Amino acid sequence: MHLLNLGILAHVDAGKTSLTERLLHSAGVIDEIGSVDAGNTQTDSLALERQRGITIKSAVVSFALGDVTVNLIDTPGHPDFIAEVERVLGVLDGAVLVVSAVEGVQPQTRVLMRTLQRLRIPTLVFVNKIDRRGARYDAVLRAVRERLTADVVPMGTADALGARAARFVPGLAPSALDVLADHDDALLTAYVEGTVSHGRLRAALADQTRQALVHPVYFGSAVTGAGVDALVDGIRELLPAAGGDPEAPVSGTVFKVERGPAGEKVAYARMFSGTLRTRDRIRFGAGEPSEDESRDGASSDGDTRAEGRITAISVFDQGTDSRDDLVPAGRIAKLWGLADIRIGDAIGEPRKAYGHYFAPPTLETIVAPADGTDRRALHRALTRLAEQDPLIGLRHDEVRQETFVSLYGEVQKEVIQATLADDFGLDVTFRETTPLCVERPVGPGAAVEFNKKDANPFLATVGLRVDPAPVGSGVRFRLEVELGSMPYAFFKAVEDTVRESLGQGLHGWQVPDCTVTMTHSGYSPRQSHAHQGFDKSMSSTGYDFRGLTPLVLIEALRRAGTRVHEPMHRFRLEAPADTLAAVLPVLARLRAVPQSTETRGASCALEGSVPAAHVHELEQQLPGLTRGEGELESAFDHYAPAPRGTVPERRRTDLNPLNRKEYLLNLTRRVSN
Repeated sequence: MHLLNLGILAHVDAGKTSLTERLLHSAGVIDEIGSVDAGNTQTDSLALERQRGITIKSAVVSFALGDVTVNLIDTPGHPDFIAEVERVLGVLDGAVLVVSAVEGVQPQTRVLMRTLQRLRIPTLVFVNKIDRRGARYDAVLRAVRERLTADVVPMGTADALGARAARFVPGLAPSALDVLADHDDALLTAYVEGTVSHGRLRAALADQTRQALVHPVYFGSAVTGAGVDALVDGIRELLPAAGGDPEAPVSGTVFKVERGPAGEKVAYARMFSGTLRTRDRIRFGAGEPSEDESRDGASSDGDTRAEGRITAISVFDQGTDSRDDLVPAGRIAKLWGLADIRIGDAIGEPRKAYGHYFAPPTLETIVAPADGTDRRALHRALTRLAEQDPLIGLRHDEVRQETFVSLYGEVQKEVIQATLADDFGLDVTFRETTPLCVERPVGPGAAVEFNKKDANPFLATVGLRVDPAPVGSGVRFRLEVELGSMPYAFFKAVEDTVRESLGQGLHGWQVPDCTVTMTHSGYSPRQSHAHQGFDKSMSSTGYDFRGLTPLVLIEALRRAGTRVHEPMHRFRLEAPADTLAAVLPVLARLRAVPQSTETRGASCALEGSVPAAHVHELEQQLPGLTRGEGELESAFDHYAPAPRGTVPERRRTDLNPLNRKEYLLNLTRRVSN
């Protein structure tokens, strides 16, 4: 028996959770299939999931399909919860992408398929709801080929679409040989010679599916069970088994963190190698620094990796999880005892760094407590929610006592609001949602402040140079001074403060991509009076470097200059051709830039870019402009310079190093408090 970690992905309301219920029923794990509408499914356990009929948090269930043990992960389909999907991708051996036979390929379907292909995750496509009125076969299959991937292999045909009696008839389509031969020269030769056997064709199909070169397509219905048996056969025969040597050093990845009944952290982890046991003491964290980081004086592994003891383990089996003493390579488990664990952390031997596969949140709002709500309790609750969703960023304005939260969309607001009410007893409202911009240095800029000179009140010398860096390269911290010129803790204090301070540039926005080089350093060595203890008024401390660094960095940024960039969405708009004259002026007013226009019969398709700030307005106006026939898909694509003359400003939540007098006064108040 081999193991398979399988993800189910789809756009919202395509039937992922219903398919999960059907698979659990087919495997004998449940006696009765739950209903999303009735709110009694296995994987939608949150009250809000049952109320809204959508998946919000990923869930894991385990069952056997013949000789294959499947750990199945049901993921959210709504774009606002894409972060939940992101975490799951790094632990999958294969995936099933669900498409509705009625709605067809949706914008979210395309985002998911592009990511699955980029990560080369073997994927089967299941076209669901063939029993629903309006279900289509040829049109949906054509849309899959044109909008998802041309490398699809239909695994059969569908009869009686749109009726309860709709069924899937297995059988490789004649086009399968053409698709498979494109990736296999030997198969192409055999095809030309007419010597391709059915067995060889199935073997080629399995091999190419496991390499993510082709994607078998099944049609069916999760409600009636049509086509599900064929899909199960495909899962068993075409997707690869989980690998990993149980005798090798322990290595795993955390993809989900939740809190237990007593408030303890519970980590969901996929083990890639080794065997983890209860009472094992294990290292975990973001991983080792790269060669460049080590050479440039970045934090040592002792600063980035934590250590903890496993106090309990649960593994998934027959639809639920049960306690065990160990978890071997290939399995998914829940782990207790790692208090400082975070999503994306490597357990044991670090693997390739956990990356972001989807766009970050591009919106921000203020969470406002209702009358009588404890602000500190609200901040603690939001911090706990951010632990479970690493793409939710929190900013707290201590002066105004306001908390900002970044998010993907309006539905996410409702979820946060309901979670705070149900789980923490906190009543909140939200202010207006605004787009999240970034700042980028225009050129190089440098500044330096010397120990106790020129109104520098700190016992520290810090010189920094800021240089622009390529988009997506992140922040690099380098040294142009000798690493031994002062205690390492002071260099670490400067680096940590630089990274924190770049969260708010000259206009209040994050500076995500730049190189910061330390050009000057100096400190006052530890001194003490005779027969007395340490005198910090005569000796440098980490406080001096943490206090001085923001002033030097902001001055270097001021000399470099920064340009604010706003988030831009790539959009595709399909509408009747005769409505184009009404649509184009609205696009122009919203600063949308069409880059291509394609007319096909009575319809037209426009592709281009539009500021994220105007996407919601475009969605609202489109039905009226297109007689309700327009379809819009959009997703974050890039940041572009904001129009000159209208530079958006973001309210600062730090001590405001832009104003030296105010900064020092605020710092003094903070220390005294």
